[in-house]
Amino acid sequence: MNRITIIKGLMGGKPTIRGLRFCVSDVLEMIQSGMSREQILDEHQVLESEDIDACFSYAIEQVNKNSSGPEDKIIDEAG
Repeated sequence: MNRITIIKGLMGGKPTIRGLRFCVSDVLEMIQSGMSREQILDEHQVLESEDIDACFSYAIEQVNKNSSGPEDKIIDEAG
């Protein structure tokens, strides 16, 4: 089952979870803010544990798709 869906007209065309009004970015932002998987599932009972896994997989896929390799600009933070 493909849990990540992009439906024209739903949430501005952003990737959502199972066609719900719940964006992938919302889940990633909750994780980034320090919420645990259990907290997210408790507070948003429409979500399933597999949905969170799918969000991570989708994010990884997008990063890999948008990273072409050594030709990418490398930023030297040292100076």
